Amino acid sequence: MGLAPAAERPLADRMRPRSIADIVGQPQVLGPGKPLRVALETGRLHSMLLWGPPGSGKTTLARLVAQGSDAQFIALSAVMAGIKDVRAAVEKAQAERAATGRRTVLFLDEVHRFNKTQQDTFLPYIEDGTLVFIGATTENPSFEVVSALLSRARVYVLRALQPADIAEILRRALADRERGLGGRGPGGSDLQVDDAALELLARAADGDGRRALNMLEIAADLAVDGRIGVEQAMEIAGGTRRRFDKGGEQFYDQMSALHKSVRGTDPDAALYWFCRMLDGGCDPGYLARRIVRMAVEDIGLADPRGLQLAIDAWTAYDRLGSPEGELALANAVVYLACAPKSNAVYAGYNEVNADVREYGTLEVPMHLRNAPTALMKDLGYGKGYRYAHAEPDAYAAGERYLPEGLPERQYYRPAPRGLEIRIAEALARLRGGKGPAGAVGGPHGAGGGDEP
Repeated sequence: MGLAPAAERPLADRMRPRSIADIVGQPQVLGPGKPLRVALETGRLHSMLLWGPPGSGKTTLARLVAQGSDAQFIALSAVMAGIKDVRAAVEKAQAERAATGRRTVLFLDEVHRFNKTQQDTFLPYIEDGTLVFIGATTENPSFEVVSALLSRARVYVLRALQPADIAEILRRALADRERGLGGRGPGGSDLQVDDAALELLARAADGDGRRALNMLEIAADLAVDGRIGVEQAMEIAGGTRRRFDKGGEQFYDQMSALHKSVRGTDPDAALYWFCRMLDGGCDPGYLARRIVRMAVEDIGLADPRGLQLAIDAWTAYDRLGSPEGELALANAVVYLACAPKSNAVYAGYNEVNADVREYGTLEVPMHLRNAPTALMKDLGYGKGYRYAHAEPDAYAAGERYLPEGLPERQYYRPAPRGLEIRIAEALARLRGGKGPAGAVGGPHGAGGGDEP
């Protein structure tokens, strides 16, 4: 199939850069002397992975690499292609090389959608020079691309375009009479756009140049007397969403930012990331679960009300739904961010699990065993047990409850914050102002962690 007539092709496709000079942004890979710029300028081909958000120029760069080296360009999308298509591309590359000596650039968009077997298909043809492979992905190649392919391709990280970059792209499209919107105004004049409207569209694009040009094309159809005003821009931009991938790296990065903002006692940042995730389409029920996790992991017994408030907020959301229930979750986020912090139980829990794995199945001490039968009593089950309620302050001083064979441990070390200050004081008073004889913190540390 050939390309659609120029008038029928979307503005974003018509305005695709045709040379390095047309590219806006990405100085970290296209600045003077940068490897990718050198490859474009010299035509020296090498396999690469272009990792970046939608609309950052991955496909354009792949085309320019092939163009600059006079190579045959074959484009596939992992959404629709399979191994059969890869083999057909290889045959075409081999035929081209035999006939003309030209090399072939095989561009695979959405490479992360290919499974391991499909990705492995490229390896022998990259190795023998049949193909120069260029993969594009919005996902982290470390997790989504097989190591063998990753080792044969250089990774270039593209970034979301800045609003100033996008505004420049829009201005070029408005002025270009060959491919853009130039001459679309009354009497063949250029369309006029208010500065505020241009800025609104640039920001609404959220770093995506393609999205920006698509919005501009729609705004041009709504122009009044050859002018795109704020009203038209707002109407177009009102339905846009910010970048969010519901399960990819952006999702977990933002979730991590929310969790760490709560842990870092920054209610403003916590509320920001919470709203960002909602705006991106994150399931509020998922956020509710993670908020409960924050309450038990990072606030803990420094403020036990945090857990109850988090569960109440989850319940409120389940009963109210959106958008009212989301406000209950926001209350919980801010409360937890402001609450005193302790990971003492979380750290102790991890230390205990480490000891359980290291020491295996240690026997329950005889004095702690249950003795429901005469035989068990005769065998010494429960012998010597001291009933704590019969002791002063309901505390059997000196009684050992850990199993034999396990060194003395003090897993729970209350933090000097919130309610745990009082807990520490109570424990110290019962223990005579110090921990149990020989108590140590153990080799496991007290650091916290994030849910992956």
